[in-house]
Amino acid sequence: MQAPREKLGYVATLNFGSNDKPDALAVVDLDPGSSKYGKVIHTLQMPYVGDELHHYGWSCCSSALCPSAPHPHLERRYLVVPGLRSSRIYIIDTKPDPARPTISKIIEPKELMERSGYSRPHTVHCGPDAIYVSALASANGDGPGGIFMLDHFNFSVLGPWELERGPQKLSYDFWWHFTRDVMITSEWGLPAQFENGLILDDLINARYGKNLHFWNMRRRKNIQTLSLGDEYQLVFEVRPAHEPAKAYGFVCVVLGLKDLSSSIWVWYRENDEKWAMRKVIEIPAEPADPKDLPPPLKDLKAVPPLVTDIDLSLDDRFLYVSCWGTGELRQYDVSDPFQPKLTGSIQLGGVVRRTAHPKSGPLLGAPQMVEISRDGKRVYFTNSLYGVVDDQFYPERMSGWMAKVDVGPIGGMSLDPEFFIDFGETRAHQVRLEGGDASTDTFCYPS
Repeated sequence: MQAPREKLGYVATLNFGSNDKPDALAVVDLDPGSSKYGKVIHTLQMPYVGDELHHYGWSCCSSALCPSAPHPHLERRYLVVPGLRSSRIYIIDTKPDPARPTISKIIEPKELMERSGYSRPHTVHCGPDAIYVSALASANGDGPGGIFMLDHFNFSVLGPWELERGPQKLSYDFWWHFTRDVMITSEWGLPAQFENGLILDDLINARYGKNLHFWNMRRRKNIQTLSLGDEYQLVFEVRPAHEPAKAYGFVCVVLGLKDLSSSIWVWYRENDEKWAMRKVIEIPAEPADPKDLPPPLKDLKAVPPLVTDIDLSLDDRFLYVSCWGTGELRQYDVSDPFQPKLTGSIQLGGVVRRTAHPKSGPLLGAPQMVEISRDGKRVYFTNSLYGVVDDQFYPERMSGWMAKVDVGPIGGMSLDPEFFIDFGETRAHQVRLEGGDASTDTFCYPS
């Protein structure tokens, strides 16, 4: 948290629906002393069309110092960028010139599928012994998703991680408590359930993810599965406490079927053998005129919050919650994880509100991917979830944008009226910050 302020941001930009434009990595100037502050200063285009770049991460973070398999000579140099739709992975080198990164290696789908047995790579985390990547399906797209590993040095696919998956079939996000030797994984659905859009019948009949899985990391074995029940669908982002002496974390649930609410749950260590979960935040849906709603929501006469991302500051004090449906970014004080307190809110975009930024007109999309600076003073966010799902809820074909809020010393936040990037027809998803960020690092030693 005492590291220098970030001066560059890397943003995955998507050309969904384009027949001839590949996705790209945009480099954004985040230095307020620069004449180009808040502008895209470089764009690295991918060589193929249709990747759908998604959640990506650094090849190395603080976990390289963990005693289980320390690699203190690794450096935070490469970005590991998966294509969720193509099953292709790009290794992007930021070292020679951080403002003009280059593609160092491409892991083609054939290699990934043959060596890992998986497809649709999603989330990347650097571990002490390898780079871990979640995948949403088997190589043929029909079987269980899971985790595979890449070598730290040459980025070769080492193979699947799990040895005993137990009841786990669906996959999405993951992270861990190194000091407890425990990994946590969440659930979305199989490719047939999202690649052509979310399926209403599957939602109503509770066929999407509803479980959280706990694994013994050393034995690579599923040791416990907690079900939230059929009412709760789409168990998405997992955010464990950064402090390694703590044994709890947060997970967001996109949709409650009974009332269209979204919710945040805390997992915690109940005893030496078992983990438990408790719902600590519930965000209600908002009534709306059907004429203002997209087709999937017209009969429901309400817009759900659709909490699709959460992020936890490095000091474990503030949890940021993006409400992609209603168009809101919320800040909660979670110093006591079981008694969150709402301490800030800004509105931008939204299915119905379409709240404008001071530098824009009415906006489609809403806060979606959230990233927090290491010192916790700045929060950046973008507006695209997943191309085909974007079009379901924002059928007017949203453009991509990025905005920022500033955080007060004791909480609260304010929208930066000068920081707004309009990516035009290119949509914006994951943000990574130069030097690291709150959703990247795993720590091994108590502060």
